[in-house]
Amino acid sequence: MTDTLDRTELTARLSEQFDALADLVSGLDENRWRTPSPLPGWTVFDVLSHVIGTESLLLGDEPPARDPQSPDIDVETLPHVRNEIGVLNEIWVQRLRPRPGAELLDLYREVTGRRRAALGAMDDAAWTTPSPSPIGEVPYARFMRVRLFDCWMHELDIADALGEQVDEGGTRGELAFAEFARSLPRVVAKRGKAPAGSLITLELTGPLARTLHIEIGDRARYTEAPAGEPTVRVELDSGLLVRLGGGRVDAESALDRITFRGDSGLGHQVVRNLAFTI
Repeated sequence: MTDTLDRTELTARLSEQFDALADLVSGLDENRWRTPSPLPGWTVFDVLSHVIGTESLLLGDEPPARDPQSPDIDVETLPHVRNEIGVLNEIWVQRLRPRPGAELLDLYREVTGRRRAALGAMDDAAWTTPSPSPIGEVPYARFMRVRLFDCWMHELDIADALGEQVDEGGTRGELAFAEFARSLPRVVAKRGKAPAGSLITLELTGPLARTLHIEIGDRARYTEAPAGEPTVRVELDSGLLVRLGGGRVDAESALDRITFRGDSGLGHQVVRNLAFTI
């Protein structure tokens, strides 16, 4: 599992991710733009609006003014808005929602074009400078890997909504998964309540196939050389794992796609408590 934070590599993959999202929605008619996504309350249109909002904020842009013909919604009252980041995301989504899809795509291309230029103008010092992010204050490089992961996940959201297949592997997928996987030991221990002394092995198939051994001790951590047999081995597709971790798929509906070997009770407990992303 790569932990690359190289500026040239990561900015190139983020640029590719911007293109992948644009390609996925190019040519949609207005009905398809408004297809419900796996994210509560959001359509395909709203998912791309969210990406525009985040990248615009990184450029220092303010949300557009509310269309006077649109309802004045207190976004804090919406059931899918749970925190301050969610409030800010929803403001952008609500403000952009009245626009037609083609106009939204034009705005997306304009904003991501400016973001590419801004990233290209950064030097190594700026790349390592601490920056506020959804995961706390981290070097700007790490924040950009979080951005790659977020945009990659939203590519999957849009593809799933539209019934389209996209490449979930490759270098972009590897970098996005590296960011996702950093949280898994903590999630397995705290949310999944895996007991101390247990070893949980995730045997992943699919585009990001790999074996992950998570050892629960004083702290949960990955190990490449487990001391014994896993307490439970959980076998599932890498795409399913990511969607479970992202809260996009309900675990109960996916149990027939998962195999448990060993302590299946613990395995079920872990799988039912994987959702952790904002």
